Amino acid sequence: MGLIWLVLAGIVVWALVRLGRQTEGPRRGHWRVAATLVSAALLLGGALALSRGAWVSGAGLVGAALWLVVASRMRTVAARPEAIGDAEARAILGVPIGAEPEVIHAAWRRLMGRAHPDQGGTEGLAAKLNAARDRLLRK
Repeated sequence: MGLIWLVLAGIVVWALVRLGRQTEGPRRGHWRVAATLVSAALLLGGALALSRGAWVSGAGLVGAALWLVVASRMRTVAARPEAIGDAEARAILGVPIGAEPEVIHAAWRRLMGRAHPDQGGTEGLAAKLNAARDRLLRK
């Protein structure tokens, strides 16, 4: 019976960590409170198991509680694309000076078809293409 509870606690910990790694938008910060409550319960369960002599399960519960506390406090920082100049933006997209918005969109669409992460490209290259397009269309 104790193994079942340990497996269920592991599933809860996994689900909370998966929720926490998502981007934090409105109403997504509450998972940290839930993670703190679950880790407190895991810590108390581990202390109880250790006091009764169940060293392996007690140490596992305490370790899971400590790991959940640390994992729930980590925040991922989204990489912001660097500011680029007009000349660099034109070079990236391969458009001439004074290009029309339709030409800019066509060049972006053509390059993004190859550079998109779903098509085998990288996130960094896709971000540069987006930044170049946004820079040229802002004028």
